[in-house]
Amino acid sequence: MTSDDYLQARETARRIASRREEPLFYREQAEARTYSRHCFTESEVVDACLSLLRAESPSYGHGMSHAEKVAVDAGAIVFVELSGKYSEKELKRLITLAQLAGLLHDIERSLPDHAQRGAKRATVILKRLNLPKKDICIVAKAISNHEAFKPSEPLDDSEARLVSDALYDADKFRWGPDNFTEMLWDMLSLRPIPMPLLLERFLPGLKAMQKIRDTFRSETGKTYGPDFIDRGIDIGRELYEELAASESKGAKGLGNQAKQNNG
Repeated sequence: MTSDDYLQARETARRIASRREEPLFYREQAEARTYSRHCFTESEVVDACLSLLRAESPSYGHGMSHAEKVAVDAGAIVFVELSGKYSEKELKRLITLAQLAGLLHDIERSLPDHAQRGAKRATVILKRLNLPKKDICIVAKAISNHEAFKPSEPLDDSEARLVSDALYDADKFRWGPDNFTEMLWDMLSLRPIPMPLLLERFLPGLKAMQKIRDTFRSETGKTYGPDFIDRGIDIGRELYEELAASESKGAKGLGNQAKQNNG
């Protein structure tokens, strides 16, 4: 499968997604996302973290776009969970910690046990940013707890638990439409496989997505996460049908061409 094939498939996925409404979280929690985005762009420590990441060229796993989306959505989840309950100073602090966790969560994505390895590497980076020891621990614990289908460490500290849950949920939001408009093709750009093999794995992959619906952790994630997954599965099913039809048509074309050549 060539890069042009992947590009065409990605554009097909984006066309399918464009015909659907945005996930409910983006429509109903626009204020939270705007606030989080403002914190993200104005935070000196977030900017310093981005500079370090770009300078060190680490493995970003699903890409920097993915990391930034997770960061902003994790901050928005914190806003929804805590708005009106914390002072603005403390609210911004926890939003920033969730955003740092989002930026750093896949820093070792290409390695086994990437969550644990990522937590250790994030700790080194955050020490260079002179974060308080407690805040470094909160971010590291969140990163170590973000993998799906793996046991997470129970956290007694309410702030650590919130940041951990916000990171997990924001990361799993990406299993929705983003899974087919971005993430799948980013992964295949690193490990390309033939279209027949991709299609063979496609429907089992949709079943795995379904299992994520019941794993969201924060109240905000439980409210909006399943909607992301349902929309992603809907896009995935239509994409599968289009790709399978195109592959079948291409195979028939090759078969007819071979008959003509043999004739």
